[in-house]
Amino acid sequence: MYSLRNSGVVGKLLSVTSTTLGPRTTASAVIPLSNAVSAAPLSKHEFNGSGKMRMTSTTLGKTSVRYLHNDVVAPDFSAYKRDEKTAGDPSRRAFTYLFAGSATMLGAASVKNGLMDFLASWSASADVLALAKIEVDLTAIPEGKNLALKWRGKPLVIRHRTAAEIEEANSVDVPSLRDPETDADRASVPEYLVMIGVCTHLGCIPVGEAGDYGGWFCPCHGSHYDISGRIRKGPAPLNMEVPPYEFIEDGAKVVVG
Repeated sequence: MYSLRNSGVVGKLLSVTSTTLGPRTTASAVIPLSNAVSAAPLSKHEFNGSGKMRMTSTTLGKTSVRYLHNDVVAPDFSAYKRDEKTAGDPSRRAFTYLFAGSATMLGAASVKNGLMDFLASWSASADVLALAKIEVDLTAIPEGKNLALKWRGKPLVIRHRTAAEIEEANSVDVPSLRDPETDADRASVPEYLVMIGVCTHLGCIPVGEAGDYGGWFCPCHGSHYDISGRIRKGPAPLNMEVPPYEFIEDGAKVVVG
């Protein structure tokens, strides 16, 4: 403990002596009295005639500093914890199962939609499908009638010809034609003529069972085609196109393309 008394002396030196009751070293220092502010008047035995003031201090014991408080008891929350070994509330378990099942179903639906979109991106586009093959059931075409389809963006015509039409097509003088082709070159099976129903002049669509030769007639510029699709009259320079095709299932169907 330190005690300081001042009798109003300013500018003097203050002698400070530190003593202990035990075997400790004693240190003394002299400090200016101007540093001692507002102290009580000194007693006679604490002030000497040289203008110095003596202050004594005594250490009563060793001071300890605590860095670890291991005597503090942590609160116990075990009474509020659920015992994992005991059976839970059936209603809570049902809610948990319902939530887990719903989440699983939603996740599966999301995966399914994503997979379907991914597979759809690999499917053929409309342009590619237009170039694909087409299969036609020939038994659905009555004799003497035409079947018009769309293939590769163009009209496809399949004619189920009669015996009289086949005979007429074979009786034509082939060398005299503008675009010489025999009927056998254009129809591998005489009963069925497969061709692209587009006029070779300017790409118009000819009318079937019309014209001077009983085949097809283009009303746009007056081109006439016979029952084999060969140009016979008018401005068209070529016969109507015959696409690649093949008969399957003993001639009951035809695959074009």
